[in-house]
Amino acid sequence: MATFLYKLGRLAFRRRHFVALIWVALLTLAGVGAASAPAAGTTSFSIPGVEAQKAFDLLEQRFPGASADGGTGRIVFKAPEGQKMTDAANKATVEKTVNALGDGSEVVSVTDPFTTGAVSKDGTVAYTSVKYEAPGMELKDSTRDALEKAGDDARATGLTVDVGGDALQAGAEPGAIGEVIGLAIAAVVLVITLGSLVAAGLPLLTAIIGVGIGVSTITALAKALDLGDTTSTLALMIGLAVGIDYALFIVSRYRSELAEGRDREEAVGRATGTAGSAVVFAGLTVVIALAGLAVVNVPMLTKMGLAAAGTVVVAVLIALTMIPALLGYAGKRVRATGEKRRSTGEKTDAGTGEKGRQGKQAKPGLGVRWASFVIRRPAAVLLLGVIGLGAIAVPATQLELGLPDDGSQPTSTTQRRAYDLLSEGFGPGFNGPLMIVVDAENSDDPKAAATTVTDGIKDIEDVATVTPAMFNKAGDTATITVIPGSKPSSTQTEDLVHAIRDQGIDVRADTGAQVLVTGTTAMNIDFSQKLNDALIPYLGLVVGLAFLLLIVVFRSILVPLKAALGFLLSVLAALGAVVAVFQWGWLGGLIGVEETGPIMSMMPIFMVGVVFGLAMDYEVFLVTRMREAYVHGESPSQAIVTGFRHSAKVVAAAAIIMMAVFGGFISSTESMIKMIGFGLAIAVFFDAFIVRMAIVPAVLALLGKKAWWLPKWLDRALPNVDVEGEGLKTRADAASSRDGDEDRELVRA
Repeated sequence: MATFLYKLGRLAFRRRHFVALIWVALLTLAGVGAASAPAAGTTSFSIPGVEAQKAFDLLEQRFPGASADGGTGRIVFKAPEGQKMTDAANKATVEKTVNALGDGSEVVSVTDPFTTGAVSKDGTVAYTSVKYEAPGMELKDSTRDALEKAGDDARATGLTVDVGGDALQAGAEPGAIGEVIGLAIAAVVLVITLGSLVAAGLPLLTAIIGVGIGVSTITALAKALDLGDTTSTLALMIGLAVGIDYALFIVSRYRSELAEGRDREEAVGRATGTAGSAVVFAGLTVVIALAGLAVVNVPMLTKMGLAAAGTVVVAVLIALTMIPALLGYAGKRVRATGEKRRSTGEKTDAGTGEKGRQGKQAKPGLGVRWASFVIRRPAAVLLLGVIGLGAIAVPATQLELGLPDDGSQPTSTTQRRAYDLLSEGFGPGFNGPLMIVVDAENSDDPKAAATTVTDGIKDIEDVATVTPAMFNKAGDTATITVIPGSKPSSTQTEDLVHAIRDQGIDVRADTGAQVLVTGTTAMNIDFSQKLNDALIPYLGLVVGLAFLLLIVVFRSILVPLKAALGFLLSVLAALGAVVAVFQWGWLGGLIGVEETGPIMSMMPIFMVGVVFGLAMDYEVFLVTRMREAYVHGESPSQAIVTGFRHSAKVVAAAAIIMMAVFGGFISSTESMIKMIGFGLAIAVFFDAFIVRMAIVPAVLALLGKKAWWLPKWLDRALPNVDVEGEGLKTRADAASSRDGDEDRELVRA
């Protein structure tokens, strides 16, 4: 591996014009494709295999044209103080709004609150529901605009009017200002770390090019592959973070090679062969973690994971080819300003002696001092790190999962105000009605079966309203609407769904009719359960594959095991922090959390995938340098110090950059993006600075030589990927030996 990448780096350095041209051409091609591609909405949401999805599919068959999974919109009206919605003027406004909505495109039906009874008991609140052909996330912008305009026109008459429903769900937009701030912080960290504007600019430039290619490709293929805006957001988030980090590690190693006196081409080759090998395997762990999301069998998650994995692959390829090419253009300007002055001073004072120069360089850096401290007190550091992260992880035991609805929106939004008005006028359950589908095709008396279901549901606790059954034309399928007594995200509503399903088992045994529960609330419950069921298999697959990969990289059993256990500790602590902030509300005001509630259902499995890949990045970058020192003859303790001397500063900078990039998404108004940004940023902090920088060296110090133990039979069976560049050392020794032989031949001649 190292030898191949060494040759690739030197080739890219020599053919820098050609390499740069290829990447610019790819960026241009992707950009043109994105610009000319047809617009695509957010990816459709489906969950194969769950009951709620089966019910939707059945409704599509038995109620053709009814758009069972179509979007819904609600306009909620509230009369001014002292008036009622049944007053003539207010009633006329509502009827005008209903007529205007009925003329819109993609509209299937609009309800009149005065004929459907959608007026509160005190007469102050009423609502009209709009049913659309397409799912809420796939509606045209013009359709959403028409819904909002109808609300604005009604509001102008003096009524309190707000609009809600999933029809207003647009693509999740990240906080643009936050992204810019994140990149600005990354730039400052790079300049401080590398001490050169040119060196700092290279990782930023290549990361932006990589993300540009990745996101533009996703946009170009969005219509054909049904990719949504959230897919691009994840690719942007991950691509920026790993793109900067991977380039940073190769640039940093290149500067180290220059400092050892190697010429520029040789330094590029060695940097690509050593740090580039770590980049390849770090990238592979991220790709495995993201592509593994396909195990969950939720199309939206699968597409998000594969698209982000593709962006990571682009980041790896750019780091291995474009960075060596750009280093060829940059020359020695990538060296720090102070380092250039020291280099000039050494040439001027060549006669002062080796001892004097060493004396100037004798002061150890912060990384070396920290590593030395950990080696002296490994047990204390290990206990403190584990106990600290364990304490932060405690809130994760109270984790409640759900999907965000209008009730989790900021109070400044019309969706949230409409949600609150409905709760005020009709009860909280009106915001999450359940649809019961009675498949009576195999029943002798379908109407009697539907009546049995209706009567049984009325007797269940926490049921506010049950509507009469409505049959299709064939008379073999009925729908029943149930209004829960509690809000959609409550545990009481979840219990109600399970109670109706349990009762349906008895109904099927007695009548032959199958009872299915669906609707947005039931879909959310099924989605959460599906993710919970998939978490352990997914964790086993991802950790298992990465464990095998790391055994090949480190040629050790205990080091990969330690890496996996450390990851579990950091991800549990991150989940604990997410629960404390977004579910309990601790310090939520600092990042703009206006409403607490259940944690997004996909958050645990999503964090496991992304954080595991990123955690292994730091493990590979830090520990491969320790492994390299150990293989080259240093003692286990000294190898830890050497690893920190060369990698700690760069790993810390990479972590801060990644935190800045993820943290930029906290400014998003979309609760899902805000939660993901916070969760990933805090997870990187825990993993990089506590697990990798403290717990890892402490464990390695306690294990000593045992850390690098590998059974002989396994050592023989494993391929030698040579991440530490031993092949390059052998190659250099052989070249040096040939040069020496040539010199001796000249002397004899």
